[in-house]
Amino acid sequence: MTATVGVADGQTWSAGSYEAHARFVSELGAGALEWLAPRAGERILDLGCGDGALTARIAETGARVRGVDMSPSLLEAARERGLDVEQMDGHALTFSDEFDAVFSNAALHWMTRPVEVLQGVARALRPGGRFVAEFGGHGNVAAVVTAMRAVARARGGDETIAGPWFYPTPAEYQALLEQAGFSVRRIALIPRPTPLPTGIANWLKTFRKPFFDQFGAEESGRVLDEVVAVLKLSLCDDAGQWTADYVRLRVAARLKN
Repeated sequence: MTATVGVADGQTWSAGSYEAHARFVSELGAGALEWLAPRAGERILDLGCGDGALTARIAETGARVRGVDMSPSLLEAARERGLDVEQMDGHALTFSDEFDAVFSNAALHWMTRPVEVLQGVARALRPGGRFVAEFGGHGNVAAVVTAMRAVARARGGDETIAGPWFYPTPAEYQALLEQAGFSVRRIALIPRPTPLPTGIANWLKTFRKPFFDQFGAEESGRVLDEVVAVLKLSLCDDAGQWTADYVRLRVAARLKN
């Protein structure tokens, strides 16, 4: 699912806001689910399960799935779906030799200490267990981050808050996986221009609220307008449709015996 485990820089989530402005994130996770190919009876961990939209789809296969996330609001929404979920930091997973597979969609780029994450995933898996994930890869939302950094620099703000994410290349992430004891079966960087049904302003307020909060209540709206104006040149077409410059990294790996 969603990006909420070990979130950097004070990012928080509202289940209602996520449903309104970011539902496309879980809807686009179908390809990663195909790589996971869950089977009935398997024990599967959904790392960064968010509101459980994809967790529920895994459970429908007959797999016994458990979700972890850091957002109380999204976890409450997942529990309302009848799912087994708990609050846990993805950098400090507490499981040991419990799962046949670990799955993650659109969450790992929020976890900026990937060595710790992968160590926890390896501990959680049984020998030979699968790890399938999709998250932001090298070049993801590059235009968005560049616009926020430019506006922050012009206003004397902290431009580093614009992009606290981990967006590795395939080679970089494969090396980290191998160091953690995994054998990489498939890995791909996938450009995915993504239409934003409710526009770029709502995307920015949903995914990067801490960036705008740094300017205070009176100025944050004007800063948002400035970033939107810059991005309109490259991400908005003549019909007014906004498209985010997403690039995803999808990987399937297996823990060595």
